[in-house]
Amino acid sequence: HVQLVESGGGSVQAGGSLRLSCAASGYTSSSYCMGWFRQAPGKEREGVAGIDSDGDTNYADSVKGRFTISKDNAMNTLYLQMNSLKPEDSAMYYCAVGRGLCSAAATYNDWGQGTQVTVS
Repeated sequence: HVQLVESGGGSVQAGGSLRLSCAASGYTSSSYCMGWFRQAPGKEREGVAGIDSDGDTNYADSVKGRFTISKDNAMNTLYLQMNSLKPEDSAMYYCAVGRGLCSAAATYNDWGQGTQVTVS
């Protein structure tokens, strides 16, 4: 049974930084795609960043150069370092895992409860 628990969200001023964490259990992170998604009120959920078992990453164009996804296989933890935050980054951020093409949203079938990020 896969469990994902996000943390690290909060309120920050524009230009600031936050680091999200996702503690995972119930599987071996080295063999899965892991990703971050976000959903703002009234908007569809969108992919933010993903990382595969080889450590290759992909990012949404809107966050390239500002966000960095990484993982610690030994700790089964996924991270999202978010710098130069903008008000439009405000959303609920979700951690997700799955097997398949890591850049495809349909790959991800296990989700955390989310952590709120608010940028003012």
